[in-house]
Amino acid sequence: MTELPQHSVSVTAIPIDDQGRALLVQRRDNGRWEPPGGVLELDETIEAGAAREAFEETGVKVEVQQLTGIYKNLRLGVVALVFRAKVVSGEPRPTPEAQDVQWLTRDEVIARVPEVYAARVLDAMDARDRTPIRHHDGVHIQA
Repeated sequence: MTELPQHSVSVTAIPIDDQGRALLVQRRDNGRWEPPGGVLELDETIEAGAAREAFEETGVKVEVQQLTGIYKNLRLGVVALVFRAKVVSGEPRPTPEAQDVQWLTRDEVIARVPEVYAARVLDAMDARDRTPIRHHDGVHIQA
């Protein structure tokens, strides 16, 4: 019998403020700017996992609002569910996972964030009626 391919599910909640900026983290492990997110745990709901990851990485509690994108890393088999969120309490601060946490504008996202993560942030900023589904190779969005 052939083994079935294994997938991992990741969740991300991107807080967007009243000025349309996104709250992003600069990771401690690689120095890259990314939205807060990580692996969904087996015993939690999707929304609770996204909110947990946002809190762990930014220090703020969020309300998960809208699914803004589904992304699959074709190379690693990671499926990411990304949500727009709003801050309900707390102040952004560095955490054990994030060396810096900042509100970034659209132009700052484009300038600082790697392509596959920038697409997630821009999709959350735009929050359309139809949720985009995108595939990538870990570096570039695939057509």
